[in-house]
Amino acid sequence: MDPDETRRETRERTLLVTGASGFLGWNLCRAALSQGWRVAGTYRSTPVTIPGALLGRIDLTDYRDMKEMLRQLRPDGVIHTAAIADANFCQSHWSDSRRVNVELPINLAGLCSNRAIPFVFTSTDLVFDGEHAPYREEDPVGPVNVYGEHKALAEEGALARYPLAGVCRLPLMFGQAGTRNASFLQWMLREMQAGRPLRLFQDEFRTPVSGETASQGLLLALERRVSGRLHLGGKERISRYEFGLLVQEIFALPQARILPARQEDAPTLAARPRDVSLDSSRAFQLGYRPPSLAQALQALVGSSPADPTHQPPEER
Repeated sequence: MDPDETRRETRERTLLVTGASGFLGWNLCRAALSQGWRVAGTYRSTPVTIPGALLGRIDLTDYRDMKEMLRQLRPDGVIHTAAIADANFCQSHWSDSRRVNVELPINLAGLCSNRAIPFVFTSTDLVFDGEHAPYREEDPVGPVNVYGEHKALAEEGALARYPLAGVCRLPLMFGQAGTRNASFLQWMLREMQAGRPLRLFQDEFRTPVSGETASQGLLLALERRVSGRLHLGGKERISRYEFGLLVQEIFALPQARILPARQEDAPTLAARPRDVSLDSSRAFQLGYRPPSLAQALQALVGSSPADPTHQPPEER
């Protein structure tokens, strides 16, 4: 047996998580630690602390630094969550978005391919046009904004560079707030608790999951060595308005003032698809088990307060 393989089998498995300071990265690091991984996470600017994880600052757009990091760390798996996820920012900062959301994951996929490191890249349901839901992995993409366009390009480029890579398309996510980035749930709770009017779209549909559930799906994809595209949506198609009503019920907030709205009532710089619900049957067959939205929200009661320091979040 090759000496390197012998060492790899006897030492603790190391997982590299890029973007550990983000909402998904923070949840993923915690989930991986609970499964016995030795976790190394990266952040670019804002330090983050996750007990048990080795965290470090790096500019992943610097190819040489990224290559040296992989050489020193020798991870047994890489899950790439780092991204610019604010669709409006991407729309007005095309070159920044392309550098981080397209070039970076493609380069990282190539480096992992060179070292035969299992690699999972996080993409989005926003690669679709929103007119033909529910979407399966093989359905054609048709992004309506720059963020979705760049994620679609990254998918294609990463798989071309590393055909054995896994590309996991994620839906809208909610959950417990990390040390830096919250989900849209924290913003909703803050507005509901204050009794301020909360206008939510009736005509925009997703298949949301919690950050914890998405993290379990990503780890499953890595463990099963999934190659190609995999959808990690939830089992329920729901509008933002319906989701808000469910949050009000689960968190017992009678003072909440939830008002129905339509996409046309709140135009944004980046166009928003109407319905990007995902068909995640393939993941379900692999053992991906999202709980119901009611169950996932109930599990957060008491552990996910509305943090007044968090601004309305970026969305993947």
